[in-house]
Amino acid sequence: MLLARFLSRHVRSGRLTLVDAKGRAVELGRIDDQTPPGEPHVVVRTASEAAELAIALHPGLKAGEAFMDGDLVIEQGTLYDFLALVLRNAALSPPRGLASVWEDRLAAALRYAQQINPLARAQRNVAHHYDLSRELYALFLDADMQYSCAYFRHADASLEEAQAAKKRHIVTKLALADGQRVLDIGCGWGGLALSIAQAAKVEVLGITLSKEQLEVARDRAAEAGLGDRVRFELADYRSLEGRFDRIVSVGMFEHVGRPHYAAYFGTLRRLLADDGVALVHTIARSDGPGVTNAWIRKYIFPGGYAPALSEMLPHVERSQLFATDIEIWRLHYAETLRHWRTRFMKNRDAIKQLYDERFCRMFEFYLAASECAFRFQGQVVAQIQLSARVDTLPTTRDYLYSANTASSVR
Repeated sequence: MLLARFLSRHVRSGRLTLVDAKGRAVELGRIDDQTPPGEPHVVVRTASEAAELAIALHPGLKAGEAFMDGDLVIEQGTLYDFLALVLRNAALSPPRGLASVWEDRLAAALRYAQQINPLARAQRNVAHHYDLSRELYALFLDADMQYSCAYFRHADASLEEAQAAKKRHIVTKLALADGQRVLDIGCGWGGLALSIAQAAKVEVLGITLSKEQLEVARDRAAEAGLGDRVRFELADYRSLEGRFDRIVSVGMFEHVGRPHYAAYFGTLRRLLADDGVALVHTIARSDGPGVTNAWIRKYIFPGGYAPALSEMLPHVERSQLFATDIEIWRLHYAETLRHWRTRFMKNRDAIKQLYDERFCRMFEFYLAASECAFRFQGQVVAQIQLSARVDTLPTTRDYLYSANTASSVR
């Protein structure tokens, strides 16, 4: 069993049974001090020898494909249980497929090309994921359709409460004042832009490359009676003109691509008023530069990449912006994804009616693997507050935690 030999080098903690295509079972791992209390015994079966070989050669791509195709079957436990067991072990001993050395070299060589996102490619990449049915997202997101990391100020907070807390935290960092112009780059379905307009008498422009999101956002602005102050456009950040007092970008920087970081931060500086404030909220790597997982890049976010701070900050410096506050959120996205995954599985039958079984397996793998990445593989969320002038914001962080700030944001 080639796959069993591969996994045996890495699965040392916990209990995993692998059943191969011929029905032979191999026990892997053991219950030890590294095993979380109550962790389930996971049993998985491979449906073909071809799938076993493919996973052993290229686990980062082929494990997800095998699950999507029904060639990797979870017979006891859940997909999340399996991925959590494997990736928790991988944090101690990263699993390298038999072709990993050459894959790593090829990925490093191609990383630049994979992340080149001119306008036409950026539009295609956005459409691949964000132009899926709005009914799909409504079945697992919160009521405000926030498709980014929530902020769990309390462990028992609901998803709705945590997403509202995220928006309050962002609004506070923007230090809004009546009469300002605000730009929301990558506005999603419009929830944050609308909340900003509810928090202060400001004008907001939200831009997106998703036609599906644009339609929903415009409808929501009209329904909220904010159409006179909140406007949504199909536009790329690089094409904008004018100046804005505040700029916010949540969950969009992951789609910029490293070759465009200079242009991105240069555009922020060009668009930001001299006394302006910007906030960039992005997934980030705590272990330095890397490459996007092959399966995620192929099926979920083509052209996407979560940066290390060391890749972002040199461009901030060159753009002559001040990094006035950097905050790292640990495990908040893991909890957000747990809520999304729970809701997705609860509504799986309805989602299958929208798409099909293979799509459901793909999306379940995406949500479960992403949660594990934030729990075990060093993925975090970074909020970087920027200003054009050194004296624009208060000199201490006390204003971020005033009991009276941004109380109107829902």
